[in-house]
Amino acid sequence: MESGVPEHEDEPVRIPITDVFDLHSVPNRDVRAIVEAYLEEAAALGFPCVRIIHGRGIGVRREIVRSALAHCEFVETFGDAPAEAGGWGATVVTLRAAGQSRR
Repeated sequence: MESGVPEHEDEPVRIPITDVFDLHSVPNRDVRAIVEAYLEEAAALGFPCVRIIHGRGIGVRREIVRSALAHCEFVETFGDAPAEAGGWGATVVTLRAAGQSRR
């Protein structure tokens, strides 16, 4: 504690990885990096499909998310969630199985 900051405050916050990821509390500037890290972990854990909740708004966050998805090697397909799962305020992502190549 030399810096005056308790040691535990320097450590990253660990968030449990599930098949639903809500971005409402993430600043726009961090969305792309966090989505990429989330997808890497979700793919490593073997999730076949995940849902990313970005909200409806004017579409800025949605476009950031979809740009990241379009460039991610773990993503097979993505699109709007069904109405009962968030509609265009969420994106459903199908992930590739480990070792499966991009088509």
